[in-house]
Amino acid sequence: MVLVFFAYFALVSVVSGILTVSLRNPVQCGIALLSLLGHIAGLFVLLNAEFLAAVQIIIYAGAILILYLFVLMMLNLKTEERYVHQRHAWYVLGVGVVSVELLLLLLTADYGGIKGTATPQVVETVGNSTAIGILMFSDYLLPFEIVGIFILGAIVGAIVLTKNPSRADLERDRS
Repeated sequence: MVLVFFAYFALVSVVSGILTVSLRNPVQCGIALLSLLGHIAGLFVLLNAEFLAAVQIIIYAGAILILYLFVLMMLNLKTEERYVHQRHAWYVLGVGVVSVELLLLLLTADYGGIKGTATPQVVETVGNSTAIGILMFSDYLLPFEIVGIFILGAIVGAIVLTKNPSRADLERDRS
């Protein structure tokens, strides 16, 4: 049964990814991206990574996609339907052939993946979120703090860029 769900999530993810980059209407691209992100969250659930699935839905499908659609609405893009649809067939055929070749390579490879230090029994006793938190705040504390500083810098930069200049600033610039 897991194989059926995996095949469904994988197939719809690939189709949604292709539609995301090939559709001309930005709103339709956003809907295809939402489908892609939701089905990737389903793949995370199949991997018993419920925390990552929740983060995928909340952060990417929720916040990032909404910001993307807000930008599209603010830009008010007028699209023209001048696209030749016959070229789509060749692109889809080429991507399909490459995808089948990659799938055959993956199915015949000997690679079994890298085994982590935590066994499934340890993760089941403490839970996925706790195991991720322990690892993040012990082994990966420095990269976590560096990312926090980068995000703080981005927030300060956004505030500075959107700040309206005051009258005193405008008068000082004139002189």
